[in-house]
Amino acid sequence: MSTDNQHYVSVRGLSKSFDATQVFENLDFDIAKGEFITLLGPSGCGKSTLLRCLAGLEMPDTGTISV
Repeated sequence: MSTDNQHYVSVRGLSKSFDATQVFENLDFDIAKGEFITLLGPSGCGKSTLLRCLAGLEMPDTGTISV
């Protein structure tokens, strides 16, 4: 596989909720080599929860994270 097309982070079907509050549902994205991303949104929309899931500090309810 060419390293130009390699995904360094791949997220598929990621969902997380706290009790009855759905934080995010069925999230899919890839981050490629050399790519920068920004998480934007209002307070309480799940930005920090997503980062905690990516770092392994929080377990998602469903989905996979490949690093």
